[in-house]
Amino acid sequence: MAVRRIPANEDQEALFDLAREIATRELAPQAAAAEAAHEFPASAYRTLGRAGLLGLPFPEEYGGAGVTYEAYLQVIEEIACAWASVGVGASVHALTCVVMADFASDEQRSTWLPRMLSGDWLGAYCLSEPQAGSDVSAIRTRAVRDGDDYVITGVKQWISNGSHADYYILFARTSDERNGLSAFIVPAGTEGMSFGAPEKKMGLHSDVTTQVIFEGAHVPVAQRIGAEGQGMRIALGALDRGRLGIAAVATGIAQAALDTAVAWAGEREQFGRPIGQFQGLGFLLADMAAATESARATYLHAARLKDAGLEFSRQASIAKLVATDNAMSVATNAVQVLGGYGYTAEYAAERHFRDAKVTQIFEGTNQIQRLVIAKDLLG
Repeated sequence: MAVRRIPANEDQEALFDLAREIATRELAPQAAAAEAAHEFPASAYRTLGRAGLLGLPFPEEYGGAGVTYEAYLQVIEEIACAWASVGVGASVHALTCVVMADFASDEQRSTWLPRMLSGDWLGAYCLSEPQAGSDVSAIRTRAVRDGDDYVITGVKQWISNGSHADYYILFARTSDERNGLSAFIVPAGTEGMSFGAPEKKMGLHSDVTTQVIFEGAHVPVAQRIGAEGQGMRIALGALDRGRLGIAAVATGIAQAALDTAVAWAGEREQFGRPIGQFQGLGFLLADMAAATESARATYLHAARLKDAGLEFSRQASIAKLVATDNAMSVATNAVQVLGGYGYTAEYAAERHFRDAKVTQIFEGTNQIQRLVIAKDLLG
């Protein structure tokens, strides 16, 4: 069912219509087969790029659309409702663009950002490592200055778009201080950079996830973003936006699971009537709808704070926590509504269930979100 959105103006209304049309006509018909084949959705990203949907919340002077985060996140939700893996990839790409737009020099922005926002390039975000997930300070990848280059050695883990991205935003240690991290942009094809085999994951099969391995890779000093030692601040600042992106993706998954369950409940008959007419199941659908709309309201509130220039870090964590927990609940209940059919790969409920689970884990586990929220509340 189409989600009722409230556009701020005619341009925004046209944007929502475009996103829904592409999601419905271009993405949704491909999703099931591509996920089953573990196929990277390169053509989907080209479609989104040509439509201008990969650079929405960034400055027009660099090729973005300059739309609000409130509008951008609703577009991500539409994409994820049709195909969750593409929603995740688009959100990760935006996360890399945030680093360049917010923390790079004017020269770097002019050099790199137009290609990033045009859809010609797809990005990946290299933060996590085998031993450094929630604890960013445990990063071991080293960047050692050697004249006009840095020599980078280390392994990054769980990298979405790995081996398919055109560039990688990399965080590496430039000093032994706890927060001694720096950020870099590393184009694909850099000598000394290679990739592990794609991870065999429960869900999001088209979101190809690999290790990114650096073995003495030379990266020019000019490709360092910000000063040495600013990497921790850059990474954590960008992640607030990333968490909102994942909240929108999770809400899209929940909406897709709800749509699947409602359609089934209206068509499947038992005891001489559609099963949705039984109160027990009708109440379950009502709870699923309430959870989905609550998630949407929560991420939109955080986005409005950001758009107003107000602090939104706690609200981003709340949105990520609420939206992803709700997505898992809604997707689980959708399988229950379909009964035995929901447990088979023939129906979309099973895929939504598998896709929802990881949203509670990446961009900071929901246990980490609770720590962030509590720390902010207690000052």
